[in-house]
Amino acid sequence: MSLNPIESRVLDQLDVSGMLRFLSELVRIPSVGGSESPAQIRVAGWLKEEGFEVDLWKLDLQELEKHPAYSAEVEREDGLGVVGRMGEDRGGRSLILNGHVDVVPAGDLSQWSFSPWEGRLEEGRILGRGSLDMKGGLVAGLFAAKAIADSGVRLRAPLFLESVIGEEDGGVGTLGAIQRGYRAEGAVIMEPTGMAICPAQAGALNFRITVRGRAAHGCVREAGVSALERFHTIHEELLALEGRRNHYSIDALFRDYDLPFSLSVGKISGGDWPSSVPDWVRVEGRYGLPPGEDVKTAQEQFRDALGRAGERDPWLKEHPPELEWWGGRFLPAQVPLMHPVVVELQQSIQDLGLGEPMLKGVTFGSDMRLLVREANTPAVLFGPGDIRQAHGIDESVDVVEVKNAARTLALFALRFCGYEDA
Repeated sequence: MSLNPIESRVLDQLDVSGMLRFLSELVRIPSVGGSESPAQIRVAGWLKEEGFEVDLWKLDLQELEKHPAYSAEVEREDGLGVVGRMGEDRGGRSLILNGHVDVVPAGDLSQWSFSPWEGRLEEGRILGRGSLDMKGGLVAGLFAAKAIADSGVRLRAPLFLESVIGEEDGGVGTLGAIQRGYRAEGAVIMEPTGMAICPAQAGALNFRITVRGRAAHGCVREAGVSALERFHTIHEELLALEGRRNHYSIDALFRDYDLPFSLSVGKISGGDWPSSVPDWVRVEGRYGLPPGEDVKTAQEQFRDALGRAGERDPWLKEHPPELEWWGGRFLPAQVPLMHPVVVELQQSIQDLGLGEPMLKGVTFGSDMRLLVREANTPAVLFGPGDIRQAHGIDESVDVVEVKNAARTLALFALRFCGYEDA
């Protein structure tokens, strides 16, 4: 399929220089989780300036916290939802383009080669925290819609532009948009996928394990029971569990990963005094879930691994570790490979001459599971940038990929929603 004159006209309207300027501006707003409102206000202002219908509202965080799908790790006093809209109700298919403005902290600034909040363009890349994850993708979606509007083409179905908060710690912004009534017949979340189409997303649960020991003076270490040493046995069983779970029959979309459903301990604390045997250790981590897995079954396997540690260690059998599921709850999600949101996005990439579209699964959590599971909205991930550069120092995004993502999203939205010339 080739581009027709109307489609070519829309793509010619893409304001690349304006897109890069706006991306730089957003990067300069340090929208770390919990402080996203200035960025949301700016996105809402841009949408209004460009003539989109704009819904800007204060999220009812207390009410959202009651929802079974709610999860969060950041304490927020307030939060804003932003949705822009264009298109009519004339028989096409509605579409959501979803992106988040929240970013993770920049960490040790001395390790950065530049200011994480500078947002400058250098050697074909926009530099700064959030440029890749995922303000680059969000801006690509916004300017794809702007190109359609600037061309005078009318969409036959609504196109919703969702700018959300809280994705990095649980998805409160997307959940808020769903509770406000936003659903569609398809959705694209513009996460950094390297321009691959991702119709499957692994999940992850946060866990916390507390191990109890018996304190003693360090000079008579043998008189105590080290909770740290007891945890070593638990950790061995957890690694064995990870190995078993990653040697199941893996979906082809995940076969490029060595550990697509990893189990990782990310935080350890314990003990109260350097010269005492530690009588407690607490660890926190993430537990990967493949698409289609029942959460309760996965949690039972985790508990069984803790039980096996008790079978190996008499102390642990008498003093079983305490397990909590807390914080982020990113359930897995997937859509059929032959769904129109997948097939037509593939066709758009091909027709733009961007190579053979790659289909893959992603191992990180995202708001995809909320759209698929809570809003009954088939969704895929697709956007510019390499996820391996997210959350690290010297984050940046390639401007060519941002441009190609915007062109792809504009063409896809035209075809998915349907259109009429002015």
